[in-house]
Amino acid sequence: MQVSRYLSLILLGMILDSCSERQFDSKTEGEKLLARDAEWADLATAGKDIEKVVSYWSDDAVLIFPGQPVLEGKAAIRAYVAASFDTPGFKIHWVSQKPVFSPDGKLAYMRGTDELTLPGLNGGTMTLHLRGISVWRLDPDKQWRCVLDISNEAPPTSPSS
Repeated sequence: MQVSRYLSLILLGMILDSCSERQFDSKTEGEKLLARDAEWADLATAGKDIEKVVSYWSDDAVLIFPGQPVLEGKAAIRAYVAASFDTPGFKIHWVSQKPVFSPDGKLAYMRGTDELTLPGLNGGTMTLHLRGISVWRLDPDKQWRCVLDISNEAPPTSPSS
């Protein structure tokens, strides 16, 4: 009788432990998020697969870019990405760093730097150097998606003395 009581308590403990949320590992999750973001940047740089690039944003994502209207939702973002990819000379690449997570591990933000090449004056191209913040959400399917993407022009670099 005593043995069955102990076994019942051990079983109950195991059941309760399996139902509890695991401790959030920010180092591991940060590596995953940075890898996902780098994959996304590479796809955007390739400039070919609109749907794949757009899939990294959440359905309710908001984009705030310099000189552009605020874009809200995937339809507006898809149109923006398609127009960008169709623009001769367009190219973008970014590198994000230092993910910071909410205590529950369901939201994160990262800062980053972008290089954006666009048509310039006299038929050439110009490259803008941007800095930004992206906010990510861990969706129910356990996939990180960008919910807010904000960038502005980086200040000019001063020449070294």
